[in-house]
Order: sequence, then structure tokens, then C-alpha cells
Amino acid sequence: MARRFRGESHHKVDTKGRVSIPASFRRVLEASDPNWQPGDNPELVIVYGDHRRKYLECYTMEAIDEVDAKIDALPRGSMQRRMLQRLFHGQSFPTNVDETGRLVLPAKLRNKIDLEKEAFFIAAGDTFQIWKPETYEAEELATTEEWLDDLPEDFDPMQYLDGIGDG
Repeated sequence: MARRFRGESHHKVDTKGRVSIPASFRRVLEASDPNWQPGDNPELVIVYGDHRRKYLECYTMEAIDEVDAKIDALPRGSMQRRMLQRLFHGQSFPTNVDETGRLVLPAKLRNKIDLEKEAFFIAAGDTFQIWKPETYEAEELATTEEWLDDLPEDFDPMQYLDGIGDG
């Protein structure tokens, strides 16, 4: 099983769009890039196409290869395949981590999520997300808290994992 991203952190964004990636995230990117060798800069793909998303989704090379394989399995010419190709192939930005452990986010990507002086990174398994901190706190954090508040007081969300893989 591939390594997973874990944790969250805040990082400064400079005027050229450069932002440091958490060191632990860089290790996952290296481990999940089949072409990576020590001394190289690991590659990743930033998907930005879904207009409903207010964040950038960063895929390891292994994760994006898995998505690509699923898209390729859809019938050629189908609407689902064409739309997913547009979202994951056309509206994405292949890049790599630079020598100093930073990403350079083009203005188009920064503008999409209104990113200015600070970025919030949060792990999402084999991907991670980059948010404007205020947007994350106002929307995503509130959604998580609302979801938890709707559960019974003594309910442990780990119960959702029971039975997975059985049968």
C-alpha cells in the first residue's frame, strides 16, 4: 500500500506564488513517484477544474495514474469519459517540487481559490488539498463540525469502518 498524506499546516505564499510543501508531504510525493530518484524533484498533478471546489487537489503520480486508468476504462466517446478527461486532464497542472521543497502556483490557480499570502495544506489520503485558510475555516471545517454534531453524542465515527472488506 502506498504511503498516505497525514496532517495539516499553514505556509506563506510569496508574490511569485511559491509556497513550501510540508516536509512529510514531500516524502509521500517521492515515494509515490515511480520515476523519482534521490536528488530528483518529485512530480505531482494539481487538479483545479471543478468550479464547485474552492481548493486545489494535489495528486501523487500513483494516485493520478489510478484516476487515469479509471477514466480510460469508461466507454470512448461517452459523456462521463469526456467530462472526466476535461476535469482531470485538461484542467490540471503537472508540476514538480523545486530544489527548496516548494511549489510554484501559477496566478490562474491562485486566483481560482483567491489565494494570497498564506496557504492551508490538509491531507486527504493519497492526495492533499491547498486552501485559502479563511475559506477552509468558514466552509469545510464548519461542514465537518456540522456532520459530527448531527451524530448521537456517544457515536464513534470509527463505527463506519466496521464491516468494510467483509464479503
